[in-house]
Formats: sequence, structure tokens, C-alpha cells
Amino acid sequence: MTAKVALVTGGSKGVGQGIAVGLGEAGWTVHVSGRDPERLQETVDRVGAAGGHGVAHGCEHTDDGDVQRLVAEVHGSAGRLDLLVNNAWAGPGMNHVKPERLWERPLSDWDTLISVGLRAHYVATHTAAPLMIDQGSGLIVNISSVGTRAYLHSTLYGISKAGLDKMTHDAALELRQYGVTVLSLWPGLVRTKQLLASGVDNIAGVPVTDAETPELQGRVLAAIAADPDLHSHTGEVFITAEAAQAYGVTEPDGGSPVSPRLMFGGGPIFPPLPPA
Repeated sequence: MTAKVALVTGGSKGVGQGIAVGLGEAGWTVHVSGRDPERLQETVDRVGAAGGHGVAHGCEHTDDGDVQRLVAEVHGSAGRLDLLVNNAWAGPGMNHVKPERLWERPLSDWDTLISVGLRAHYVATHTAAPLMIDQGSGLIVNISSVGTRAYLHSTLYGISKAGLDKMTHDAALELRQYGVTVLSLWPGLVRTKQLLASGVDNIAGVPVTDAETPELQGRVLAAIAADPDLHSHTGEVFITAEAAQAYGVTEPDGGSPVSPRLMFGGGPIFPPLPPA
């Protein structure tokens, strides 16, 4: 059976690299994009070691044309695109332990949190959608955050993630008749190299000891993508920890993650899509 093809934007480190590795464990061909060739190669090597096939692509995600070129290049190389993971993100150096208020932050935060964290995802989705419509299938996953509902990091961070989840909901509405599924994934606190090197012991009241691994995100996405009833969930938000429990997915060490749902008081993100 031919391996399924994924594109993970921002796949050179952190959550993006973990997603690529988790998909590689499931035998996927994983294309990853970013600006650092050495880090991209590290991801490609890890995907290969996990049992998949990795391919690196340089991309400047602030450039609409480069994002469009990336998506078209990946689709052209394999003749299809089964999964687009919108993950590219540029953090503007926020204080995650003691967040600064919006008037204390520079206006340039917009250029990273919105131009990369929202616009680049929209451009990639805009480019991938007709390709997936033509093939009659496909999955688009936006890596969002509990920051949609809970205050986290900064006001603008919440704006960017809420916009991303609204894009998930409305794009799902427009694409569902064509067999294309759109979802958001909310990781909990993730145990990236950057987080571990920071010396911080908790963020927003969540202990680092409860943090998820980057690889768990990819394992969960592989399980979601393999669900024969996947399309019935289009437009929904999946919380990584809860999806892991539902699909029987564990951390690399066998542990189970803790859901961050209490951070926003529970309840749904969006109601189900209205009848077609």
C-alpha cells in the first residue's frame, strides 16, 4: 500500500517536528517546511528512523507566494496531498510566566502572530483546498490552542488562535460536500526543547511535569486520520489529551496526558455544523 502524504508546515522543531515523527511512526511520507536546513534535516532523519519517509522544503511562511509554491510542490511530487498540518508559528518572545498586557507589547507582535500564525495557514489552506477537492478527499488540521478559550500568553495570541479555530469551522462548512475534512488540534503544554531549557516549572498554572511530548501530537493525528468515521467530525476541535484517550494513544514512555480543559472551564468550542 502506498504511504499517505502529509505536509507539516513549521516542521523543523518543537511541535512540528514531533508531529512529523509521530506520522512517520505510522508509515507516512512527511514533507516538512521551515527556514533552517539543519533543523529540517534533523526532522527528516527522525522521520526515517521512526519508519516513515521525510522530505525537507525551505519556505518563508511570511511570503504568500512561497507558501503557495510549497503546497503545489508537495502535491506535484506525489500526485496528491492527504494531510495538511498548519503548524508554522513565530513567537514574538512573550513572557509566558508573567504575560505582558496588550499595551505593554509592541505592535510588531501582529506581524508574527497574525502574519505567520494565521495568514500563512489561510494561504496554505486556500492553496490546498482545490487540490483536495479534485482528489475527492483530504484532511486539513490547524494546530491551535486552549488560548482560544482561556487567557494564555497575550491578548494577541488569543486573537490569532480564535481566528484559526473560526477558520476551521467555516472552511469545514464550505469543504464538507467535497469529502475534505478540516479540524483544529489543541495540544496541552508541550515539552519542547525550548520549554525544558527555560527552567520554568509551570505555565498558566500547568506543571511542566504534566506537559505532553511533541511526538504525541503526531501519534494522535495519525490515529485521527485513520478513523473511518473521520469526516463526521469535520469542523470540530480535538484536544490532544482527550483524543489520545479516545483512540488509545499513549506517550512514547507509555504515559497518558492530562487534558487542559479545566483551564477554560469546560464546554464545547463550537457546536456541530448545521445540517447540509
